[in-house]
Amino acid sequence: MSQEYRTGREGEFTYRGHTLDELQEMELEDVAELLPARKRRSIERGLSVEQEKLLEEAREKGEEETANAPIRTHLRDMPVLPEFVGLTFSVYNGQSFERVRVEPEMIGHYLGEFQLTRTSVEHGQAGIGATRSSKFVPLK
Repeated sequence: MSQEYRTGREGEFTYRGHTLDELQEMELEDVAELLPARKRRSIERGLSVEQEKLLEEAREKGEEETANAPIRTHLRDMPVLPEFVGLTFSVYNGQSFERVRVEPEMIGHYLGEFQLTRTSVEHGQAGIGATRSSKFVPLK
C-alpha cells in the first residue's frame, strides 16, 4: 500500500497515524511532512501564486457552511490537502470542467489524478477505401 491511510475499527479515517480533524488543524508545513516526497517538495519550495489563490479560496469555502458551488480551476498539479476535504472542485480536463468531490482518501494525490484527460478509443469497422487486410473483422 503506497499511501498509509485506513479506517479504524470505528470507521474513523486516519492518514499516517493522524485523524482528519488533526490534519485539518495542522499548519501547512506540518501536513507537508506527512505527504509523499514530490508533493512535500513542491510545498516546501513554495506554492505558485495561482496555487496560493486556490488554497485561499478553498479556505474561504471551507469556512462557509453552504459551500455547494464548485471551485473552478485549471491547476491539475495542486496537491490535495486536508483543507480540501468535503469541497467540490471543477477541474479542467483539456475540454471542459468536470466536478471532483474531495474525499479523505484523496489526500496526498494531485487534483488532476481524479479527472482524466484522455478518453478510451473504441474503434469501429473499417470505412470506405480501407485496404483488404484492414477490412478483416474476426468472427469471434
